[in-house]
Amino acid sequence: MGGEEEVDRQCLRENAAGRMWRKRCSIEKDYIITSSSSSSSSSVSASGDSEEEDMGFLEVTVSDMKHPPPELGPMPDGLSPQQVVRRHILGSIVQSERSYVDSLKRILQDYRHPLMEMEPKALSVRKCQVVFFRLKEILHCHSMFQIALFSRVAEWDATEKIGDLFVASFSKSMVLDVYSDYVNNFTNAMSVIKKACLTKPVFLEFLKKRQMTSPDRVTLYGLMVKPIQRFPQFILLLQDMLKNTPKGHPDRLSLQLALTELETLAEKLNEQKRVADQMAEIQQLTRSVSDRSSLNKLLNSGQHQLLLCETLTETVYGDRGQLIKSKERKVFLLNDMLVCANINFKPVSTRGQLEISSLVPLGPKYVVKWNTALPQVQVVEVGQENSTYDKDNMVIQNAGAKKHASASQSSNKVYLGPPRLFQELQDLQKDLAVVEQITLLISTLHGTYQNLNMTVAQDWCLALQRMMRVKEDEIHSANKCRLRLLLPGKTDKSGRPISFMVVFITPNPLSKISWVNRLHLAKIGLREENQPGWLCPDEDKKSKAPFWCPILACHVPAFSSNALDLQLGAVVHNPVQSSLLGFSAVSTSLPQGYLWIGGGQEGAGGQVEIFSLNRTVPRTVKSFPVASQVLCMEYIPEKSKEEQEQGKAEDSRSAADQPSAPHPTICLGLQDGSILVYGSVDTGTQCLLTCRSPGRQPVLCLKHSPEYLFAGLQNGTLAAYARNNGGLWDLEAQPTCLEVGTGPVRTLLTLDDTVWASCANQVTVLDAASLQAQQTFEAHPDEEASVTHMIKAGSGVWMAFSSGSSIRLFHTETLEHLQEINIATRTTFVLPGQKNVRVTSLLICQGLLWVGTDQGIIVLLPVPRLEGIPKITGKGMVSLNGHCGPVEFLAVAVSTLAPDVLKNDKEEEGGQEEKPDSPSPEPSALDKPPAREMRKKGILLQYRLHSTSHLPGQLLSVKEAPPAPGGTALEHSEEDGSIYEMADDPDVWVRSRPCVRDAHRKEISSVAIISGGRGYRNFNSSSKLPACSETDSTLLIWQVPLML
Repeated sequence: MGGEEEVDRQCLRENAAGRMWRKRCSIEKDYIITSSSSSSSSSVSASGDSEEEDMGFLEVTVSDMKHPPPELGPMPDGLSPQQVVRRHILGSIVQSERSYVDSLKRILQDYRHPLMEMEPKALSVRKCQVVFFRLKEILHCHSMFQIALFSRVAEWDATEKIGDLFVASFSKSMVLDVYSDYVNNFTNAMSVIKKACLTKPVFLEFLKKRQMTSPDRVTLYGLMVKPIQRFPQFILLLQDMLKNTPKGHPDRLSLQLALTELETLAEKLNEQKRVADQMAEIQQLTRSVSDRSSLNKLLNSGQHQLLLCETLTETVYGDRGQLIKSKERKVFLLNDMLVCANINFKPVSTRGQLEISSLVPLGPKYVVKWNTALPQVQVVEVGQENSTYDKDNMVIQNAGAKKHASASQSSNKVYLGPPRLFQELQDLQKDLAVVEQITLLISTLHGTYQNLNMTVAQDWCLALQRMMRVKEDEIHSANKCRLRLLLPGKTDKSGRPISFMVVFITPNPLSKISWVNRLHLAKIGLREENQPGWLCPDEDKKSKAPFWCPILACHVPAFSSNALDLQLGAVVHNPVQSSLLGFSAVSTSLPQGYLWIGGGQEGAGGQVEIFSLNRTVPRTVKSFPVASQVLCMEYIPEKSKEEQEQGKAEDSRSAADQPSAPHPTICLGLQDGSILVYGSVDTGTQCLLTCRSPGRQPVLCLKHSPEYLFAGLQNGTLAAYARNNGGLWDLEAQPTCLEVGTGPVRTLLTLDDTVWASCANQVTVLDAASLQAQQTFEAHPDEEASVTHMIKAGSGVWMAFSSGSSIRLFHTETLEHLQEINIATRTTFVLPGQKNVRVTSLLICQGLLWVGTDQGIIVLLPVPRLEGIPKITGKGMVSLNGHCGPVEFLAVAVSTLAPDVLKNDKEEEGGQEEKPDSPSPEPSALDKPPAREMRKKGILLQYRLHSTSHLPGQLLSVKEAPPAPGGTALEHSEEDGSIYEMADDPDVWVRSRPCVRDAHRKEISSVAIISGGRGYRNFNSSSKLPACSETDSTLLIWQVPLML
């Protein structure tokens, strides 16, 4: 009955959606279609099911007669190579769109219409509505786009413009609505098809005949996958077009805006799909729990959000480390609890017959095994038991084992598989100590003996050391895919708590890292300051999981000395990889490296504080004074190998005379005009260079390019220091001085081959190599509003000013003013009535624009990540955690996990055993390079489309497989993976297990955002936290989940 109820609900949703569609179509008219053509082509067929037909769209078959598909004419002579390439890309757009529209028509004409008219029905009308939900509206959208494309192609050689057409066609809300409905319904539609194939031979035969008679043998599944792939294809084509469109071309800005529209559309589809999947999983879990249980009430309260769920293998070990049993479990991480459930794969059998309805709706049904509050769950790594819990006051039992060790044994020794390895390592260490003592005794022997001499003793020591290294590698490998959780239990007779150790095997190291990271952040998310941590004034009022928002991890004093009233000046992150961190420590610590904080007292000395981030809370490792207050800092990384090789190739001097490239450095600009250069290797604070600015003017800002270090000075001068032969800046020689204006140069921005320097309300663009001014433009109409901050994103630059509450967006190429946002409209959600707001800091990270204000409030605004225009399209969020005074700076700390961390044992073994002579196997569809190339280009569609392959019956495929020898029946190949190829983080599920492709990710980024200001303040009026806790300079540090 569950499947029939789902179909009924889907029908009601479709009918309601149809009425909404008709209303919207009457309001939103395409600018290409005239009123006469609309009226002449809006006749709706009255045949068939009236409820299904009355969906408020234009019948495409009529419009086709008036509007032939677009065709590119013959190529004219005299085109440049770029024009030829652009013409070919346009041809690809036209061809792919024609193929796409033809596929949509095939679905409706070859499948939907015959099924609706068939008597007796192979598929009921209600189920047809579910299977083909929203396809007619999608066809309508693209038919209108194709008509507009026809006129644009016809005039291509005269105008060469296509970007504005994409903006006009795909910026409408109705496009988002129909595609979102289709994507969210796709897996449900496929399950209905699969169930019908099992229960209705007539339907299966119908699908076979349709496929056999089609020219390309593409299945219904293969056709219905195409709408999901459409936007990634559009984005790739537009990226190629933009790459071949020179600066200054009339189509370039339009293409960038088109990329922005498509990316924004993709992000909204992702978010709606994520919310839909979360609700579906929680509903599935709720159905498996008794209505009277407390867990059912909790799940139905609407307060729980699903952060992560995955099928893991629970393993149970004996006291000798032997594997007793293993079983797949579905594990759910909610925002405040962890739930483990058995997966019920066995269909209900009645009188020997399968009840297929027990397998629909999607996915297996669950039987909850246990659930526990999140704060009580601990992750225990092999070899870290002593630091995780108190063995003397706690009894540890192996969950699932029938026989447990006694309390005295449990408190002394715990064997759970990999811990056996750790015990063996300890035994080897003890044996090595004994052998070393024996070696010392042997050295005192006076006689010579055949098997008792120093050579033999040293061989024993070397052999034991080799065995220890092997054992350490085994422990490291065991940790990579083994998730060990300590869960609370009841107390024993003596009153001591009993805790259960549950061991899960994850599919790959990436999954293990993800679980440890999200468990850690979910616990932080339960702290009072994060309940809630952000105010989301969204129009749609849709729920957002805590992981959509950065989580406040901690707030710490910025300076270790409380005796001095030090003001914050600047911050930089110095990324340094630490090989000492364990596998899980990498998942829970802040981004690896060091955080340099500079400040001081105005007119007095300065101070530099260095924090280590290789832990969950920063720790001061070094603090030293400087001559004057630190106003700015710049981190200069070591040159890449490519840059070094390029520099050597360009240098005419011999390689012997070429000095080695310097290590990364950190430059400080001081109030007294000093520029200091420090080595950044670990915590070394050796001052490598020092100099004074021309006229000893205060150094307000520093930026670097490959050739120069630029310093913006108080008197309106831009000083450029060139590199010397050693690769460091030549601070002894006189710098090149450029007069930008009469006021102070408050901020600098290096952008491609240019440098942007601000003075008052104007920005001057200079060539980074020749140092010649190219152009000066006015950034604000008010002369008193000086540009204080500039930050680049995509093809735009956001600017903040010394007065007023607005930030402004400018195009990087045309310098055109594109957008203005008033930040005060956001801050009033937290502090009503206070509209005099000034922006004091800017940062862009992971598609979010962070805006710090003089009120201590931080605002987050969504911006696109691709090379389009970083327009702000949503209301964003306001942090309920901030400072008591202005947000002096915002900075991001990013580190990348080493690739070998992600390799599992099979990959490592495979890499060692691989022979160069052996023929390389053909890569599968999921491992082909194009998918990785797409991901590098930033395809953002992350549809989580779960496979139906856990259901009985034939697997759905795009094309037919080669027929079996002698067989005439149409066979199906494995469920096709191309549906998931466009996703940046796909879930390809076989019995709810992710595909092997996830194991091939080579990079994971850890990200934290740091803000600095006076004190810490919680703006939540209902919170019990103090409103303003202190006035000393304070750092707030936010974490986001690892970028997987």
